[in-house]
Amino acid sequence: MMSFSALSLRTLLLLGVWHTGRRSFTSAAGLTEPPKSIAVVGAGIGGTAAAFYLRQEFGPAVKIDVFEPDAVGGRLATVKIGEFEYETGGSVIHPLNLHMKHFIEKLGIPSRKNLPSKMAIFDGKELVFEESDWFIVNFFRMLWRYGFSFLRMQMWVESVLDKFMRIYQYQQFGYSFTTVERLLHAMGGDSFLTLMNQTLEEAMMGEGFSQVFINDIVAPVTRVNYGQSVRINGFVGAVSLAGADSGLWAVDGGNKRVCTGLLYNSKSELIPAKVTSISVKVRPSKKGSSVSLYEVNYVGDSGSAHSLYDIVVVATPLHQGKSDITFSGFAPPIPSHYPGLYHQTVATLVHGKLNVSYLGTSEPASDFTVSEILTTDSKGCTINSLGCLDPVHIPNGYRRPSAGHSAVWKVFSPQPLSPEQLREMFLSYDSVSEARWLAYPTYRPPHRKTPPFILHDRLYYLNAVEWAASAMEMSAIAARNVALLAHHRWHQQVTKIDQEDLHTRLRGEL
Repeated sequence: MMSFSALSLRTLLLLGVWHTGRRSFTSAAGLTEPPKSIAVVGAGIGGTAAAFYLRQEFGPAVKIDVFEPDAVGGRLATVKIGEFEYETGGSVIHPLNLHMKHFIEKLGIPSRKNLPSKMAIFDGKELVFEESDWFIVNFFRMLWRYGFSFLRMQMWVESVLDKFMRIYQYQQFGYSFTTVERLLHAMGGDSFLTLMNQTLEEAMMGEGFSQVFINDIVAPVTRVNYGQSVRINGFVGAVSLAGADSGLWAVDGGNKRVCTGLLYNSKSELIPAKVTSISVKVRPSKKGSSVSLYEVNYVGDSGSAHSLYDIVVVATPLHQGKSDITFSGFAPPIPSHYPGLYHQTVATLVHGKLNVSYLGTSEPASDFTVSEILTTDSKGCTINSLGCLDPVHIPNGYRRPSAGHSAVWKVFSPQPLSPEQLREMFLSYDSVSEARWLAYPTYRPPHRKTPPFILHDRLYYLNAVEWAASAMEMSAIAARNVALLAHHRWHQQVTKIDQEDLHTRLRGEL
């Protein structure tokens, strides 16, 4: 049950957090000339949100260029199968993701229609749990097998979310943080840093949850959301469990529409090119002193080129396999790749007829109405999840096909599916679409120091936040933080950087 104080805080946030658009223009008036040009490298949710917030912070005059060699949206993507499009990347958004909610309200994009769904858990041989159409039946099944563990888990996730929500209040009042650790500490104090340094399994066992409950219920959730076991860090584990909450939603027409909408709203110029290197150049200024600018070198269809910028935001992961940007002329040097690996998840979309006997059920396919199958972390499970997909736009009269008919199924697996595996899972199929995602980091606590948000004086790194947790909202929070950080450091407003005195200040103003 949510506490009254938490409810009041959330109500205040929802009512007041977005009335901040013009704050930075007035507070910065007359202090310093605004920057002339800003580059954003990457047009995923982080890069396009950064362009949106940079425009909000620096005003209409600054030129903002967004570099993206591939499709706008990054890890938010769709694929067309038959007459419909389907989500292949980031698919769900939590009801308390206030930045994402604000984006679709601002852009006028509706949320997708929600169709009822049922979940089951598969151990590689049989379904060990199958959701009923009746809530009360599910409740007593859980109660019989796990006692009140399920309710206690929801309360534990709520307690983490209550602390998480504090970041919106900090950002409403213009506070920013130079490192992921400082941002997390502002949210949840030492408890969030502790979660980063222990596994989800350790954190939940410390809260009194049984190993059986963790294996049966928690592991399937971390497998579908992050393709990893309960040995991920406790913070990303809590984010993952929040992703199993009720009220999850998605964007009508595909979540990537948020990215294209933010790009358009920010009045940025999209440059379809791959950034190859960034170097620092010192130039004399009109006032006699020298000024440093950033030279961004890039390759597009028309060949190689370069441009100079006052501020650069890197919104693509600086990790092996994800990016090969080199940095030259910096002291101390900036690495092209930071430590750590991104985890491969293969998303395979199959248009076909499911073989329900693969799931160990004797139920006729025509009666099998489960649409989401999660899996336990056992040797028999070669897949992370199997789900029946609905189109990104659900037309009037659409009904999800039963397992007795052909439908589009999304299979998450650590490796590409072999023809033998496909024949085992499907009685027949007429199309297979495979997307190999380096979708999120491999989370292995204890937590190593994350890369910084500040790579150089006016060079920022947004994707550092992914090493705490990778999610659309985390990228949006990092985008807002980096835009605020760039603004405050440009105008030398140090009182809004790395300060955790917001609640003290608010009490003083009341």
